Amino acid sequence: MRRREFITLLGSGVAGWPLAADAQQPVIPVIGFLDSTSPDSFVDRLRAFRQGLKETGYVEGENVAIEYRWAESQIDRLPQLAAELVRQRVAVIVANAPPATFAAKAATITIPIVFGVAEDPVTLGLVASLARPGGNLTGTNFVSLELAAKRLELLRELMSGATRVAVLVNPDNTSITAATLRDIETAARAMGLQIQVLNANTSGEIDAAFATLVRERPDALFVGSSPFLTARRAQLVQLTAYLAVPATYPGRQYTEIGGLMSYGASLPDAYRQMGVYTGRILKGARPADLPVVQASKFELTINPQTARMLGLTIPPTLLARADEVIE
Repeated sequence: MRRREFITLLGSGVAGWPLAADAQQPVIPVIGFLDSTSPDSFVDRLRAFRQGLKETGYVEGENVAIEYRWAESQIDRLPQLAAELVRQRVAVIVANAPPATFAAKAATITIPIVFGVAEDPVTLGLVASLARPGGNLTGTNFVSLELAAKRLELLRELMSGATRVAVLVNPDNTSITAATLRDIETAARAMGLQIQVLNANTSGEIDAAFATLVRERPDALFVGSSPFLTARRAQLVQLTAYLAVPATYPGRQYTEIGGLMSYGASLPDAYRQMGVYTGRILKGARPADLPVVQASKFELTINPQTARMLGLTIPPTLLARADEVIE
């Protein structure tokens, strides 16, 4: 072989090396994460979600990528954000709470969707049944609504002399609010409690609701389950402390920043399961064949320091049942 031909052949081979190397690099799947709130309210849950992914062999930044879309409490942005994820052809969409889940469901009938909702997903129309979801959706049910009566019972146990309880709900979450008030009112009648309903779906309306508390002076406050209220938990906890109003909340994310007491499904455990399901779908499982997971781990969390600030004595029997005591 002449020298010129050899150099030409060598040059063409070297030029092809990067292309061959690129061709061998696998394309990692992309998960779309859609939520109506903001990332600062999701630190623990995202950690648990990534743990679930890891249990199925996926690590963000190594063999899977996640595209996050946060609506920052602007629910009307969710359809646009869901459409963006669909255009990016993500492999799976993870949606938290009904507004994000419905936005994702309306955006695609082919991309798998893993949801996390506090309500019965069958009643919501998200799945055909818990055992056999059908379609492209499955996920976890936090069953927060079913716990409303239990939370009121725990509040009454803490404050045996209470007769009037204010209930703060978000009217925009119509189904959640209706179910919460129905269960609360039934339980309150059985316990001889009077209920006063307060509505808030903006930060200003939260302030207005607490102004009503100042005038009416109920014995305690029951904070309903709502993504918006959870996102505004710092404001809620600060106002209850300032006004010295004993309050019960739907999750430990309130008590860990100073809230008095919470009872609800373990959200980290639920999000870990959502991560597991997402990983299984990436490996080829179909949402239609993955039964909706019902939350089975519930947490009673009490903050004794807040109780002391409020001049409350926590019954020893209640403390003994607490899953976590935050000092």
